[in-house]
Amino acid sequence: MILGIDPGNTGAIAWLSTEGHLIEVHDLPVVKGSGLIEAVLVDMIRARSDVHHAWIERVASSPQMGVVSAFNFGMGYGKIKGVLAACGIPLTEVTPAKWKGALRLSSDKSASRARAAQLWPGLAGTFARVKDDGRAEAALIGLYGATGGKGAPW
Repeated sequence: MILGIDPGNTGAIAWLSTEGHLIEVHDLPVVKGSGLIEAVLVDMIRARSDVHHAWIERVASSPQMGVVSAFNFGMGYGKIKGVLAACGIPLTEVTPAKWKGALRLSSDKSASRARAAQLWPGLAGTFARVKDDGRAEAALIGLYGATGGKGAPW
């Protein structure tokens, strides 16, 4: 089992088979104003004992972010990495340009939602809302990792 993680307050975590089949995807457990709830994320990850690797989007603050927002964003990213380390799950960071380029996606988040719905039609409802872009991107990051950067194997 592979994890794909799109970090951030609207991020998500996806579980995929090593062949790239999406098993499930959930929003990250965050509380507005408080950030990531590490204990809940630990429980989510430990509920599946067969996870052997995680792929996480390598992120950085942007000039549009305020100082507090950038700090909180970085803290959440670090917490996710800490949870993975505590769970003994190795991780690989991948830039948005790299995974989106391999899957022929632009920076348009609606394109990520559409691609995820196309690849996993049985779970298309999971990506239906505009705010579900984190779910789609977590699944696609996991697919990138599961296929060694080649995209959908089927």
